[in-house]
Amino acid sequence: MRRSDFDYVLPPELIAQHPAERRSASRLLHVGPGDVLDDRQMTDLPDLLAPGDLLVFNDTRVIPARVFGIKPTGGRVEILVERVLDAQEFLAQLGASKKPKPGSQILVGADERLTVMGREDDLFRLRYEGADGVMAFLERAGQMPLPPYIAHAPSAEDRERYQTIFAREPGAVAAPTAGLHFDTPLLEALRARGIATATLTLHIGAGTFQPVRVENISEHRMHAEWYRIDAPLCAAIEAARARGGRVVAVGTTVTRALESAALEQGRERTVAPISGETRLFITPGFRFRIIDRLLTNFHLPQSTLLMLVCAFGGRERMLRAYDHAVAQRYRFFSYGDAMLIDPV
Repeated sequence: MRRSDFDYVLPPELIAQHPAERRSASRLLHVGPGDVLDDRQMTDLPDLLAPGDLLVFNDTRVIPARVFGIKPTGGRVEILVERVLDAQEFLAQLGASKKPKPGSQILVGADERLTVMGREDDLFRLRYEGADGVMAFLERAGQMPLPPYIAHAPSAEDRERYQTIFAREPGAVAAPTAGLHFDTPLLEALRARGIATATLTLHIGAGTFQPVRVENISEHRMHAEWYRIDAPLCAAIEAARARGGRVVAVGTTVTRALESAALEQGRERTVAPISGETRLFITPGFRFRIIDRLLTNFHLPQSTLLMLVCAFGGRERMLRAYDHAVAQRYRFFSYGDAMLIDPV
């Protein structure tokens, strides 16, 4: 298939620049069986699920991954962390008029230094020279890595709202945005309805914002992202299967983690504990082994995320749903509204 097969026209004013006043105040487009399109609210979600269903969330926490520094020559460098490797080193994208050479240093603030260790594909390996480690350095010097389509500088509001209420495992440089719609009252309503919840971890990298640059999508290569599925989630999936419940993935990252595990383990409908890296690129024709329904935000045209959504819900059906969402003035992308998708 071709990249242009996943295009749609989006008026720029529909790109949400700020979150809804309350997390669960977002709108929800239910893409039901066949061509059913039902305009709802996130607070209707309990009624759209059944007792015994299982919602799976990503508990990754966004780190302040955007840092600005100066080269010894005085040139400005923008650093976007892709992945923290250990206590001192990390991979990053660098924005500079001239890329720094291995062995050179980048000054951050008055007295903190990063050493360029080398390149790994299109990323740079950097070493933080302070004693307290990379994570403490980023908390001190970094900014929230808002997506490029959000025009304002990161604020205190973004520090809170560009995190899910489940966020507990630091390491992501982008939020698992489908989870941003959940707050305590909504979770209480789901529990009262008999709907279970569980979590996994997938640390989203900056590659999530990288466009597909090739027209033939089979030539696209995903960046690696680390994920972990623990025993409690595996038991929750088995329990949901036993009672006839459905596994509802909250977001594309949950989908990729669960389906990566199933592929790696050669399993169907259940998974075992696992941790590792995934480069899984889900496109139409993929056979889903674990997830039964998908809750997700509206994604960029021609993006890998939209391709995943089309793989699950059908390309023509999803593009019709996107056209409907545009016509009904839904809010798009990270701070936008959501859709609940039944399979084709």
